Amino acid sequence: MYNKKTDVTQHSLRIERKGDIMPPKYKFTKEEIIEAAMDMVRENGIESITARSLGERLGSSSKPVFGLFKNMDEVLLETVKAIRNVYNQYIITGLSSELPFKGVGTQYILFAKNEPNFFKLLFMNRFGDASDVLSTLPNIDDNYQTILCSVRKQYALAKNESERLYEHLWIYTHGIASLIATDVCRFTAEEISSRITEVCISLVKSMKGEK
Repeated sequence: MYNKKTDVTQHSLRIERKGDIMPPKYKFTKEEIIEAAMDMVRENGIESITARSLGERLGSSSKPVFGLFKNMDEVLLETVKAIRNVYNQYIITGLSSELPFKGVGTQYILFAKNEPNFFKLLFMNRFGDASDVLSTLPNIDDNYQTILCSVRKQYALAKNESERLYEHLWIYTHGIASLIATDVCRFTAEEISSRITEVCISLVKSMKGEK
């Protein structure tokens, strides 16, 4: 005998069984996983990130990580990309200042001060074969051409002179930034500003043949 109530119940059970084989819904998004990975880099460097440690950070197993990313290489790649975006925001701030090139140098150092492990990851690691400074800069900084244009515009220098000024100032600011990131030395904002200004003015005058 046909029982409509029983038939509806069995139909519901079939739907539930189908649901059992549907892809799982993870309680974390890709963005949340990358944010957690970035926090781990901030605290202990990128070496601290493993599937297990990242899962523990999220209060879970490593399953959500591998459910949303192909492998840990992809997680690390996306983490570095997100960290570079943080750095880029500092440079954008520097470029919008009254003296863009000085602003970029100041923000570069500030990034090292505020995010030492991010700075070490991006600028104190070897990427590929060692090369001269002028070849290295475009490879490690996506903002190279934009910064170079700001130098040419601000100081009315030829392209080769602008490249040389950029090279000299990067070596100098990188030195200060590295000392700060590794907690070897401390500098006040006033000390950083005056030192960058002194070096920059001296170099520009030298390039223009001024005394």
